[in-house]
Amino acid sequence: MQKWIITLGLTVAVAACTREAGYEIDAGTFGNATLNNIQVQNGELTYAQILGQRFAADVPSQVNFAFNSSQLDASAQRILLQQADWIKQFPEARFRVYGHTDAVGSTSYNKSLGLRRAQSVVAFLERQGISRSRLEAVVSFGKSQPLIATQQRDRRNRRTVTEVSGFVDGNRQLLDGKYANVIYREYVESATFKSTVQEVTASDGDDG
Repeated sequence: MQKWIITLGLTVAVAACTREAGYEIDAGTFGNATLNNIQVQNGELTYAQILGQRFAADVPSQVNFAFNSSQLDASAQRILLQQADWIKQFPEARFRVYGHTDAVGSTSYNKSLGLRRAQSVVAFLERQGISRSRLEAVVSFGKSQPLIATQQRDRRNRRTVTEVSGFVDGNRQLLDGKYANVIYREYVESATFKSTVQEVTASDGDDG
């Protein structure tokens, strides 16, 4: 009986040793950085897509509207201020605002309404100091892409979505060799050593 217990213990120990290091803390994302690099190199993933993923993760990309309205309420303005602060950090990027409506009303009217909503968002972002040349409000899906499948009024479908659309002309190749400086600029800046050494001139010391 004692020999069997020892053998079982050795079996469990061997099984434990076959697990890869760090398996306890791997949440399923281990290796993503390498995968992203490979996808960028072979063209499966673009820098604009990567920046777009970060934008969607960092700030709310959507604002909602009252029925038959393109006016920005207080909640929408608070979200757009967050978007504006984020967009200002990345002057290399361009953004597109997509307008949507719910299913009430004709297709042509809702297409026009969706565009007006997108234009309201662009105008607000422009007032925050973002160049109009970096903002587009040219696409309106009207009621054709609802979040909630219903023919009734639904505020969740009355929305705009802001997305990264590309890079400013002349900056398309900016990220080649400068990926971290742009995508993770806050991280890079946080590691930058700031010297506290002050220059001493002759007038600061004794003559002679």
